[in-house]
Amino acid sequence: MTPDMAAEMIRQLLKESMIVATPVLAATVLISFVLSLLQTLTSLQDQSLTSVPRLFVVVGLLAVAMPWFIHRLTGYTHVLYDNLGRYTH
Repeated sequence: MTPDMAAEMIRQLLKESMIVATPVLAATVLISFVLSLLQTLTSLQDQSLTSVPRLFVVVGLLAVAMPWFIHRLTGYTHVLYDNLGRYTH
């Protein structure tokens, strides 16, 4: 395996990991912004008011989007195994 092939494999891995992580991170940022705005407007400063809804949103999103995550990652794995002969020479 040449350094270029290794760099290409790492690039593909990072691309897939960013694609899979983006929905969870975007939902977390959005719910955090909404909850912070709500806390600012109502002057409630309890930490559980931000942690519990954020946790529920992330767990719900993971439960709903898990088939898509698995499909993306298995597709990447299939491509990696299909090109395995190219990487071993």
